[in-house]
Amino acid sequence: MKKKRKKSKPVKLLEYSSVWLLIQICRALPLKAIKIISGFLGALLYALVPKRRNIAVENLRHAFRGEKSEEEIKRIARQSCASFFLTFLEIIKLRYLFSAPDAVERLKTYAENLDGLFSKAKKIHNESKGCIFVTPHMGNWEILPHVSSFIGIPLAVVARPLDNEYLEKLIFENRSSSGQVIIPKKNALFVLRKTLQSGKSIGMLPDQSTMKGIAINFFGRKATTTPVPAILAITFKRPIVVTAVCRKSGDNQYEGFVSDPIYPGEYTSEKDEIIRITGEMTREMEAVIRKYPEQYLWIHNRWKTYKDKKELMS
Repeated sequence: MKKKRKKSKPVKLLEYSSVWLLIQICRALPLKAIKIISGFLGALLYALVPKRRNIAVENLRHAFRGEKSEEEIKRIARQSCASFFLTFLEIIKLRYLFSAPDAVERLKTYAENLDGLFSKAKKIHNESKGCIFVTPHMGNWEILPHVSSFIGIPLAVVARPLDNEYLEKLIFENRSSSGQVIIPKKNALFVLRKTLQSGKSIGMLPDQSTMKGIAINFFGRKATTTPVPAILAITFKRPIVVTAVCRKSGDNQYEGFVSDPIYPGEYTSEKDEIIRITGEMTREMEAVIRKYPEQYLWIHNRWKTYKDKKELMS
């Protein structure tokens, strides 16, 4: 395997400066302007990056075969590209809302049904003494840790470290301001175990392809899916809860989702129980994605196959 070249300090500083400037611009602009910019960037991505465009269109063709026309599929793919940019630009803008003294009340004006979801998520966390919150890459998943902080759910979030320490500090300091603990994705299992044992909940985005995964049905096709949430659920007798925050039509409107808890049960085969739990988790995520397909990350090769991949749980 070819070793990835390390970035030079000037390149890292240029990246840092660019992101810092972007943060200042987004802070000054209204959300409507940010949506327009995201639409423009999404259109560029769709038009100028054929690899990602083709992945998105092909994924959608398989997922909605016989349900949506070719025109609808391409429209959803373009909207998905715009949503990809909007998620990150939007959170830059909204993080200042989260730091305000009246943040909870203001957030409730942005989203419907949050009162009920707040109490449901908190109730599951309290009764379970910590649970496993999972969300797909859709809508604005970055809002969820802030919501958990508002309602008093101590949360540790698994995140992929960046290869730029300056950018890492800028971005993760912002995330840590919500009260969440950031766990590097590499070798995270030990820390996740300690987190659950201490009565905290964890947050994960387990919907991306991984070589160290098990084959689970997703939109009618087998997709390699991480078994880590299910393994943690079985090991520590904690439920998995699927969550999401999606944009609705209209200005600054969101809809939240909190699934019923998926509990580990009695079993004779641990492998079968891990597959069952992972399957239920995936079906819950698929149900939300079907409601808002234009907000899902279709440009990711979710159904990627791996050469010489061995069955993880043989």
